[in-house]
Amino acid sequence: MKVLMVLTSHDKLGDTGHKTGFWLEELAAPYYAFKDAGAEITLASPLGGNPPLDPKSNEPDFQTEFTHRFEADSAAKAQLATTVKLDSVSQADFDAVFYPGGHGPLWDLAEDKHSIALIESFFAAGKQVAFVCHAPGVLRHVKAPDGQPLVAGRKVTGFTNTEEAAVGLTDVVPFLVEDELIAKGGLYSKAADWSSYVVTDGLLITGQNPGSSESTAAQLIKALTK
Repeated sequence: MKVLMVLTSHDKLGDTGHKTGFWLEELAAPYYAFKDAGAEITLASPLGGNPPLDPKSNEPDFQTEFTHRFEADSAAKAQLATTVKLDSVSQADFDAVFYPGGHGPLWDLAEDKHSIALIESFFAAGKQVAFVCHAPGVLRHVKAPDGQPLVAGRKVTGFTNTEEAAVGLTDVVPFLVEDELIAKGGLYSKAADWSSYVVTDGLLITGQNPGSSESTAAQLIKALTK
């Protein structure tokens, strides 16, 4: 089982002067779900190298058993520091792709032609694609084989408008994940803010927020091993 995990390379939180990037729990929980299931994991990002970590995700309030495990794992941290460039990977080499969130992907991966083409190629090849929290937003320009938006007519979830409002970034992000998925024809649903919620529709798996990371990865593993 070979899983590709795609991380953001974007570190600026709009014009706020603050930093952003990927959310640690959304990398760590799936990383160990895949690793413990025996998967071979490759980490990629648009620029390659060490992707930016959202500093807020490293604060004590947001630590979990998985983030602690990652921080103590020298091999994992070495792998994170040397992500491969996104334009160098091919879906032919993997069984599935997983996108952790954080706010960063809304700026770079959502518009990245290599990311868009990669997701389209996984889907066209009949392979699972999974996204958590803000990462479902990277589907905004992704098309299904019939040329329609990939999410059109498909059940999806992602970071809610009320969750975005709660973190005070509604007017900072380039677009709201919930609104964008609905605008592209997605059959969007959600659970209570900050609760774990995952939606599976065929090859497409989406999770609502950071707390959904482990469950989203579990659904992907289930789909790969059935």
